[in-house]
Amino acid sequence: MAALVRAAFDAAEPVRQAGTQGIVRALLDELCLHLDPYSRYVPPAEADADRVHRAGTAGIGAAIVATRDGGFVLDDIAPDGPAAAADLRAGDRVLAVDGRTLRGQTAETAAALLAGPEETQVVLTLRRLRAAPLDVTLQRVLVPPRTVRTDWHGDVLVLRISAFAIDTGARLADALAEGLAGTRRVRGIVLDLRGNRGGVLREAVAAAAVLLAEGVVATTEGRDKAALHRFVAHGFDMAAGLPVVVAVDGTSASAAEILAAALADQHRAVVVGSATLGKGLVQTIAPLPDGGELFVSWSRLIAPLGWPVQGLGVLPQVCTSEGAPPLLHQLGRLAHGVQPMAAALARHRAARTPLSPTEILAIRTACPAAEGGPLDLLAAQRLIHDPTAYAAALLGPAPTSVAAAAP
Repeated sequence: MAALVRAAFDAAEPVRQAGTQGIVRALLDELCLHLDPYSRYVPPAEADADRVHRAGTAGIGAAIVATRDGGFVLDDIAPDGPAAAADLRAGDRVLAVDGRTLRGQTAETAAALLAGPEETQVVLTLRRLRAAPLDVTLQRVLVPPRTVRTDWHGDVLVLRISAFAIDTGARLADALAEGLAGTRRVRGIVLDLRGNRGGVLREAVAAAAVLLAEGVVATTEGRDKAALHRFVAHGFDMAAGLPVVVAVDGTSASAAEILAAALADQHRAVVVGSATLGKGLVQTIAPLPDGGELFVSWSRLIAPLGWPVQGLGVLPQVCTSEGAPPLLHQLGRLAHGVQPMAAALARHRAARTPLSPTEILAIRTACPAAEGGPLDLLAAQRLIHDPTAYAAALLGPAPTSVAAAAP
């Protein structure tokens, strides 16, 4: 490859104009194009941004949002961040950052002023209610992205997981414990994975262990022996058997699909929504000398019942993507103990690689992929409040027996 590039560089002006980075990208892009949809080269700038997204950014553990009067207030205080440690509160008005007034600044500029290199200091000038302005000095720390948020729909606890970062499993456990420890009665739990594009596979396994005392979460298989692994939950059901519904849509992918598949295959949750994206290949990341990264697919994700995630995606037990009338009909049959999706689910769970595009399409048409909407949470609430419907939706092939985790 180096000899080819040398000859082209000497002979062609466009190659010389592309420069080293352009040549590297062109060659690796062409190489990855013929492998699979997810192997790719990521240039240095994009790789830096990806690393920040996976690990988090250095900041104060709080967001800053604009108000209607043109000012800014703190919001989204991370319980374990510097802002919380300094007793800062959501709603505290931020007048300046490091002496620079925020009056007339954009929200993006204000947020950028809070961020900075890890272990550096930042001074916030604050005003709380009508008290005099106060300067607070905070040290920036690496704050993982906040990937778990809590909401309530009546007596249903909704935990929205936007991605799987380096501490998502622990944050899910904390959010669930906090929700269950309150004074509100909790009839059931919804894990909202709609729009979740995935992330760190082991965090999906950790999230599954929050609701599974034991059981296979997923296996990976590939030609390299090091790619063979069985992920097993070693935890306990923090929800103590409460009904769990997982909401997915056509953009739920990768680690999100693994969590949904594991809870469904192990009979711990009912999945509602539409067929998911079907990203079931795992990439290994190789850092390159230029600061870029090479993502190479090296294993395939297999759900606990043995079906491949790649291409198929997760087929929900309750389908919402065909509109309200079919959904209401489906819920009515479930309320009488009948699972209308039984045949489609059995066909989906029995699928094994290799699968042709025609076979995949035929299986997925039982609940076409779509963007999530209000019907998803409506279905979740109906299931949680109707034990007969929930039990009927949960029915399916028996999960595999627990096996010892591979090294």
